[in-house]
Amino acid sequence: MSGLNLSKDKITELRILADDITSQISPLIKSHTTVTVERSVLRLMGLDGVDNDDVPLPNVLVNHLSGELKNGVALKTASAMLHYRLSINELAEKISNKEIDITGDLKTSTSEALDFLNEIVEQQLETILQVRSDRESMISSLGEGSMPWQYVIVATGNIHEDVIQARAAALKGADIIAVIRTTGQSLLDYIPYGITTEGFGGTYATQANFKLMRSALDEVSKECGRYIRLVNYASGLCMPEIVVMGAFERLDMMLNDSMYGILFRDINPVRTFIDQYFSRMINAVSGMIINTGEDNYLTTADAIEGAHTVLASDLINESFAKAAGLKPWQMGLGHAFEINPDIQDGFLMELSQALMLREIFPLSPLKYMPPTKFMSGDIFKGYIMNALFNLVGVWSNQGIQLLGMLTEAMHTPFLHDRYLALENSKYVMNNARHIGESFTVNPDGPVALRARNVIDETLEFLRTVKDEGLLESITDGKFADISRTVEGGKGLSGVIKKSDHYLNPFAKVMADNLKISEEASKWI
Repeated sequence: MSGLNLSKDKITELRILADDITSQISPLIKSHTTVTVERSVLRLMGLDGVDNDDVPLPNVLVNHLSGELKNGVALKTASAMLHYRLSINELAEKISNKEIDITGDLKTSTSEALDFLNEIVEQQLETILQVRSDRESMISSLGEGSMPWQYVIVATGNIHEDVIQARAAALKGADIIAVIRTTGQSLLDYIPYGITTEGFGGTYATQANFKLMRSALDEVSKECGRYIRLVNYASGLCMPEIVVMGAFERLDMMLNDSMYGILFRDINPVRTFIDQYFSRMINAVSGMIINTGEDNYLTTADAIEGAHTVLASDLINESFAKAAGLKPWQMGLGHAFEINPDIQDGFLMELSQALMLREIFPLSPLKYMPPTKFMSGDIFKGYIMNALFNLVGVWSNQGIQLLGMLTEAMHTPFLHDRYLALENSKYVMNNARHIGESFTVNPDGPVALRARNVIDETLEFLRTVKDEGLLESITDGKFADISRTVEGGKGLSGVIKKSDHYLNPFAKVMADNLKISEEASKWI
């Protein structure tokens, strides 16, 4: 439809290659669990809170059962709850106080414990599905903004101040509010607890903060007459735990990339891929949209020379997402407007990339990032760069438009920068709303030729990755020009080989709910 004249056969081959690459990782995920997955299972069972030393209770219980993690924590915990006639929180508190020890044999029979565990799983999953239904009802009742949805960030460090800024942005036209996570939280192997008012470059991701912001956005949604979506970051060492919190508190989107933590936070690849798969199953069931992070590649690699790595990563992210049960409408696959603005025809190359991705992923709400790497200190030039970015976004029908701000990549944006960003995007998108339906690209011109060239480069790249293996390709620095090793990075000590008796009851029930049981059997 765009006039790019892309080869359907080549696009099919791209997807086959991506599936071959991700399937290499499935045996690793199937045979291992992590401390984070087990803490997520406990949170799904209803565990929350901290002990007297402010240690999160999921960490307390997983640390207590460290010798038995190979079997999974769920059945042992359910058995202990029955044995001591305690709630899961009461159980963890008594373990923290060293009043009980559940590592030994318990009198509860396995069949009793399984029946009780299945009841918990059914009840908790029903809670998540009800939260999903609440979202769908609100969207049906209130409506939503036109795509591309306008996405802005708040990042004060104080959740109460974030709420004020989020309300102001929504009233001015924002469709999506992202609460930026405080610097370094992705490297914490626990989730902070409660309302927080101190953070650097962002605000702590906690369940209490999620609840507070969701409540505020529900209020302003009714004022605006459209549903305002809430975003946070399901990445780092606690990836699936954050998704659990988001599922319970009705977050609508989660930053959730298959390789971001590996490349840009030096988190162990094995730990990341295992955590990522389970986190995406929870995302899928809860109806959240994931946002992937291909834009980050272009902060370290050149946007022209590295364009094919962006498409390759999108395809790999899509493949992992499909395997976990996510539908195309839940895949906010990423890319960015990051070509040096001083290059001739840079705008045409940006348009080419955006149209190409839209044609390859027609059902996905693509996540489009603004210029940051080459954002100018000249505010007039910067404003024009953001306007051109918005023009490409509406022309190529992106789904999620992360608005460019004049102080982007310099510091936390001022309120007025956010105001100007919304004014810019509204003006451009309103005045060019149907531009994509009005013009087609010359199939023999530079825009179309560029797109077809990127596809050819991506085919060659993915063939190499398939032959070498994804983990080996990451080691070789093929993505974002960054090398990470299988044995290196943070969090490897939290990876555990499963026993033959391992049980994660939520994974199986979610696979059944998502109707991917046959596919999931290769992964869980």
